[in-house]
Amino acid sequence: MKPITLAGFERTFSNDSDPWRTFSDHDEATKRAAIRHAIGAGPHGRILELAAGNGSNSRMIAARALRLDATEATAAGTRLVGLALRNHSHRARAIRLAVPARFPRIRYDIIVIAELLYYLSPHAMRQMARDVASALRPGGQLVLAHHRIDFHDFAQHAAHLQQAFLDQTGREWNCKIVRRTGRWLVVACGRRQWAPVC
Repeated sequence: MKPITLAGFERTFSNDSDPWRTFSDHDEATKRAAIRHAIGAGPHGRILELAAGNGSNSRMIAARALRLDATEATAAGTRLVGLALRNHSHRARAIRLAVPARFPRIRYDIIVIAELLYYLSPHAMRQMARDVASALRPGGQLVLAHHRIDFHDFAQHAAHLQQAFLDQTGREWNCKIVRRTGRWLVVACGRRQWAPVC
């Protein structure tokens, strides 16, 4: 594998607004439906979407959020996310943010991470895991949606990466599989609540 760089993503989105056909591909639509199911009908308070890409999931997420921060690391991608959210501008915003970095808000009710983890270095993923654990409110929900198979431009192998990320948060999680195919997996995770000791 030869990891794609941020400059590589910038070129990709500058040359094609939908390079992976995430708006039109049937399998991507199935994955988006699984993410929608994991989020639930809402409306939910504050949602953070990391690595929003071209905004193909952002529009759906915005319909379920009172406030959506859809972040994307590239300038070209952030513009595309803004276009995808143009009908939701009163409650959703596209923000340029390359993780790991400080999130736009201190706390979120839901955090959605799709198609990101294997593009991060192990060090960057560990830092982001800690940031996510700090930003998700008690009782909040984390939605993860990633491939289970490797692609040539990944920085890390896909298999078991979502579990490795959860382990690196330093928190205990209750997770349920929302949808699993031979290619990808969508899970919804809530922070495990500990009963008080009497």
